[in-house]
Amino acid sequence: MNISKSSTMLSAAFLLGIIPTLQAAELEVTVTNLTQGIYFTPIIISAHTTDTHIFESGEMASTELQALAEGGDISGVAGMLSGSSADMVENPAAGLLAPGMSTIAMLSNSAGNDYLSLAAMLLPTNDGFVGLDSWEIPIEAGTYTFTLNAYDAGTEANDEIVNGGGALGAPGIPAAPGVGSGTGGTGVTTTEANSVVHIHRGNLGDDDMNGGKSDLNNTVHRWLNPVAQVTVTVK
Repeated sequence: MNISKSSTMLSAAFLLGIIPTLQAAELEVTVTNLTQGIYFTPIIISAHTTDTHIFESGEMASTELQALAEGGDISGVAGMLSGSSADMVENPAAGLLAPGMSTIAMLSNSAGNDYLSLAAMLLPTNDGFVGLDSWEIPIEAGTYTFTLNAYDAGTEANDEIVNGGGALGAPGIPAAPGVGSGTGGTGVTTTEANSVVHIHRGNLGDDDMNGGKSDLNNTVHRWLNPVAQVTVTVK
């Protein structure tokens, strides 16, 4: 994750991640979809304590994360965060965030909620999501910009079949917004070797919109990381 601060050079302490954290602050969080043909489902953004996580790379996905990554349902994650007294903003884009578009969320973080996280499903994918895990909110007021990767929740095989799926454990992709998706795919795979949260390999797709292995278009639905840009203004 590359981080830059506008107007001034970052201190060595900030680069090492050892500066003090805010007790309370007003945050403006801008999320931009950097992809060509991938949509973000409703986004959840949260300020929370150090022992709270929406997800952790290399760990098994929680049921709440699975619901978000497979079906775009953020209610379980919101409930988990609420139970941890986290501050949060749900669905700032009021629906899907289209390629190239941005959304802005205003978030007040309470004392002790010094870490920022966010997540949203990527459509069309089986269980892909964009995520930020526990970014330490700087104590210094200013604007901080960084990029985010796409993760695979590890809970479902990436068959790339658009079939209206999205329920927990049900194979398939809920929907393919935009243009370019096909039908009749036989499936890219039925199993995945990596069952923990990990960097997503990306959609493969194909150029057969009436068959082939994938229902996704290899000229529309592929991506390279990073998939999002986040700008946080600490006031």
